[in-house]
Amino acid sequence: MAWDFETEPEFQEKLDWMERFVADEVEPLGHIGLHPADVKNPRYEKLVRPLQAQVKAQGLWACHLGPELGGQGYGQVKLGLMNEILGRAVFGPSVFGCAAPDTGNAEIIAHFGAPAQKEKYLKPLLNNEIVSSFSMTEPQGGSDPLMFVTAAVEDGDEWVINGEKWFSTNAKWSEFLIVMAVTDPDAPPYQRMSMFIVPTNTPGVEIVRNVSVHGGRDGSEGYMRYTNVRVPKDHILGERGGAFAISQTRLGGGRIHHAMRTVGACKRALDLMCRRAVSRKTRDGVIADKQTVQMHIADSYIELEQFRLFVMKTAWMIDKYKDYRKVRKDIAAIKALMPKVYHDIAARALHIHGALGVSNEMPFAGQVIGALVMGIADGPTEVHKVTVAKQHLRKYRDVADPMFPPYSIPQLKQAAMEKYGDAADIVRELAEAAEAA
Repeated sequence: MAWDFETEPEFQEKLDWMERFVADEVEPLGHIGLHPADVKNPRYEKLVRPLQAQVKAQGLWACHLGPELGGQGYGQVKLGLMNEILGRAVFGPSVFGCAAPDTGNAEIIAHFGAPAQKEKYLKPLLNNEIVSSFSMTEPQGGSDPLMFVTAAVEDGDEWVINGEKWFSTNAKWSEFLIVMAVTDPDAPPYQRMSMFIVPTNTPGVEIVRNVSVHGGRDGSEGYMRYTNVRVPKDHILGERGGAFAISQTRLGGGRIHHAMRTVGACKRALDLMCRRAVSRKTRDGVIADKQTVQMHIADSYIELEQFRLFVMKTAWMIDKYKDYRKVRKDIAAIKALMPKVYHDIAARALHIHGALGVSNEMPFAGQVIGALVMGIADGPTEVHKVTVAKQHLRKYRDVADPMFPPYSIPQLKQAAMEKYGDAADIVRELAEAAEAA
C-alpha cells in the first residue's frame, strides 16, 4: 500500500532552485519582445544561452531525455513537478531544453531516424541550436487524418510531396519540418500516411503566410504549401504507413506536458489574483474582504488542486505502465478538462483586476485565448471526451463479465433475495433476536 504525496528531499532541492531561478531570471524574458523559437537572434544568444548554461550545470537540461541523449531520463511524475514551474514563464521550456514542438520531433527522430538524420538534425535540435516544426493539420480537414490530402509519391530514389498544411508551429524559424503525407491511399484508414523529414529550404516548400494566434504578433503558425517537394527516400521516418501510430505516441506525451505546464499557468493566475485581492483598496477595505471575490478565489483553488492531482495521477500511471495506450483514457480526460480549468481561473483573475486585467500589462487575456487554444491543439475537446466515454464504457459492454451482468432492477432484486432472503423475513428475524436478547 503506497499512496504518497511527498517529494524526495534531494529532488525538492532542485525544484526549490527552479522556483527561484524561473521567477528571478526566466519570467522577465517574456516581457522583452523576443520569441522563444527565434534561436538565431543575437539577443537570444546574449540573454538565453547563459541561462541555459546554468540549467545544464544544475543537471536539469532536457530531463525528459535519457542519458544517452544528454538528459536525466526522468519519469512523468518528476517532469510534472518541473513543468508546473516552467509553465509560469514563456521562456521556461526553452531555457530548460524541453520546448514544444521540438521535444516531440526529437523523440520521433531518436526512435525512427537514420544515423545520418540523427547527426544532421537530432543533435543540434537537442542542443537548441535549431528549431523544428510538426506539419500535420490541413486547412480542409484539421487534425482528422482521414481527411488529409497532402500526398507523397515515390519517384526513383525520391519522394515527391504535394499539398498544404495549416498551423505548422514555428515554421518560419524552423530548420526542418516533419510532414505527414498520404503514401498509400488504398490502405486501411490509419495505415495510409507516412512521416518525412523535409528541410525548410527545400525547393517547393513555401510559407504562404505566418499566422498569429489572436492578440499575438509573432506569426508563429505557418500556413504551408508543398509543391513538388523532393526529398530522398531515406527521409521517411519509421515504417511506411506508420505515421498515425507514431503521431499518437508523440502526441500522448505532448498532451500531458501541456497539462503540466497549464497547472503552472493556472498557479500564476491564482497567485496574481490573490495579490490583487489583498492590495486593491476600496472605500471600505480591500476587495479580498468581499464575498464574491472570496468565491472566485475559493473556486479557483479547488479547481486547480483537483486538476493538478488528476494530472499527477496520470503521470504516475504512465511511469507505472510505461505504455501510453494503457493510460489513454486519463490522458484524454485531462486534455478535455484542461481548457475549462485554465479558462475559468484566468477569466476570474482578469475580472478581479478590472481594466488592468484586459490590458497587455497583464497576462490574463492571453491566458484566456491560450485556454481556447488548448481546447483545439493536439485534438479538440470533443474528440477527447469521445475517447474517454468509449474507453470507460468498454467494461460495461462486455456482458460476459460476471462482475457486470445485464442491468435490470428486477434481476438485481431477485439475485439479492436469493442470496440474502426476503427483506421482511430478515427484519422479522432481527426483531426476534432482539427480543430474545
